[in-house]
Amino acid sequence: MHTLTRGQKSPLVAFMSAVDFTVALSFQNPQHLTLDASVFGVDGADQLSDDRYFCFFNQPESPHGALKLLPPETGELQRFQVKLPLLPHTIRKLVFTVSIDGAGTMRDLPDGQITVYAEGKPVLGFQVQGTEFEQEKALIFLEVYFKDQWRVAAVGQGYSGGLSSLLKHYGGEEEASPPPPPVVNRGVDLEKKVAAHPTGQRLVSLVKTVNVTLEKKGVAEEKAQVVLVMDATGSMKNSYRSGAVQKVVDRIGVLAMRLDDDGKLETWFYAKDFHHTPDVTLDNIDGYVARTVLDQSGGFLMGLGRANNEPPVLRALVERHRNSRVPVLVLFISDGGVSQTAEIKQVITEAAACPIFFQFMGLAGRNYGVLEKLDTLEGRVVDNASFFAIDDLTDLSDEDLYSRLLQEFPLWLRAVRQKGILR
Repeated sequence: MHTLTRGQKSPLVAFMSAVDFTVALSFQNPQHLTLDASVFGVDGADQLSDDRYFCFFNQPESPHGALKLLPPETGELQRFQVKLPLLPHTIRKLVFTVSIDGAGTMRDLPDGQITVYAEGKPVLGFQVQGTEFEQEKALIFLEVYFKDQWRVAAVGQGYSGGLSSLLKHYGGEEEASPPPPPVVNRGVDLEKKVAAHPTGQRLVSLVKTVNVTLEKKGVAEEKAQVVLVMDATGSMKNSYRSGAVQKVVDRIGVLAMRLDDDGKLETWFYAKDFHHTPDVTLDNIDGYVARTVLDQSGGFLMGLGRANNEPPVLRALVERHRNSRVPVLVLFISDGGVSQTAEIKQVITEAAACPIFFQFMGLAGRNYGVLEKLDTLEGRVVDNASFFAIDDLTDLSDEDLYSRLLQEFPLWLRAVRQKGILR
């Protein structure tokens, strides 16, 4: 891979023959600042004259897929896909930027790297150091521009005024915040929606209990994505057949409908392997387990194996949600037999820097291993996991269940916001 120096300009063909490539941005971010990456196209007069070619988290793709936001890989802030032949002739330059939303400056980021990949291989890179900046809150990292042919420039220029100042340099402006929406009582709104649904009447009491619990915990106005991970080992089969697991889905599904903007519960089942099933919603919650997990004879449809294996599904969840812009509440239910202590510790410790809280629940089992010792797990930037065990869910009232599930979530929310992990 070729390494560019600040101010260096070179033809792209000096590094690669491809006209389609991927650009990855990464930063050391010990203070967990909120970083936003973007790429935008400007015309021959260096003006941002077509907002459709401004690619960022709120506009992940330009017309014809010329610019496209891609999921970041491990350790990356963001990835962009670029297809130069699909750009209109009016776009003469692409500008790759990073800005800080909220507290902090570029000086707080010890090291930043932008890497260009062609045909899956890194072909060129450019690095900046935090010590090169003062109070800048935005950075032009790299430019790809057309002058007789496509060329690349390592810029590394900071802007103290943040993204707004940077965009003004190109004749653009940061999108103004829309007026606040009318205040809606989300609890009352959900209760009405559930009551009016053809199969929702049986869930109304759960909605009322969730609303009361959220008020008591001081998180009634919070929004969060809720994820259910359910043990599907052989020892759990009777709980699935009896309808006990469906009752779990009902109770947690209603919590998700209340906290999640889209009213969805992300759902995973695991044993030796794991499977991500369709989201639970008000429209499909009735009979979800029998329809999605069990066959006609009461066996598991997914063939995940008989023994439990927590680390793979935990890693998959962290990779999926590590860059979430809303808090993620993972409710992880196991009937015991937890043995992979070192791997589970590693995943939970590394995930502490992500906006993910793990609430583990032991259900009618034994030998929960490391899950019972999460409160004393060292080396985490915040306490991001908790555990409790019960013998039978039917012995726990709805109010008690919701209270336990949400016991430490509000404390974690405050901690991750103080650390800058979550806005």
